[in-house]
Amino acid sequence: MHRPASSENGSTSSGGARAEPVYGDRFAAALRGFGPAGIAAVLLIVLSGNVFVGTVVVPLGAVLVLLWARWSRTAWHEIGYVRPKSWIGGLVIGIVLGVVLKLMMKAVVMPLLGADPINHAYHHLVGNWAMLPAAVWAMIVAGFAEETVFRGYLFERLGKLLGSNLVARIAIVVITSAWFGLSHYADQGLSGVEQGFIVGLTFGTVFAATGRIWMLMCAHTAFDLTALAIIFLDLETEVARFFFE
Repeated sequence: MHRPASSENGSTSSGGARAEPVYGDRFAAALRGFGPAGIAAVLLIVLSGNVFVGTVVVPLGAVLVLLWARWSRTAWHEIGYVRPKSWIGGLVIGIVLGVVLKLMMKAVVMPLLGADPINHAYHHLVGNWAMLPAAVWAMIVAGFAEETVFRGYLFERLGKLLGSNLVARIAIVVITSAWFGLSHYADQGLSGVEQGFIVGLTFGTVFAATGRIWMLMCAHTAFDLTALAIIFLDLETEVARFFFE
């Protein structure tokens, strides 16, 4: 008796009939699509963000992105996880970009926008040695987590919806930057939204041009650590008024 041919995934076909996809294939396709499963994945990831376990920040949203990439069988390079030409070079460029961008935002851009020089949401960190280790960890986590979600993941998702032409890429940069800015409203108010939007435009433009996320993770971490240093040393007012008395 003739046995139906077995496919690699364990399904069978007979007489040239197309094999039915196994559950794993259907699940992966559902996560990559924009049906109920795909939309639920997007909402779960962007609404999870970073969570606190005691005083320790856990990058739940970014972890879910990595699980989504694996379960949806999305190539790592599609979310920006590309091996850099030089790990050290990317680190150095990222640190310089992050530090310079933060100083320019604090000393030039935000004063021009009329922002309060004091970030009241984090002013409790001034000279606070007890909270410093947790704060440093939070800044490091933010560089990894927020770039993974707002640049890597959302660029991939919106790219599938809008395409990859120039107009679509500009729209994706603007949309993700606005989303990134709004995510800072709850704890930092309007000034947090303004700063987040501008930083998002900067990092988003770089990501749109390069498709690589390592350097941006380093830049984001350097940006946040510079902000933390300014607050911890109680230099916010001095830096904010460096050019504008």
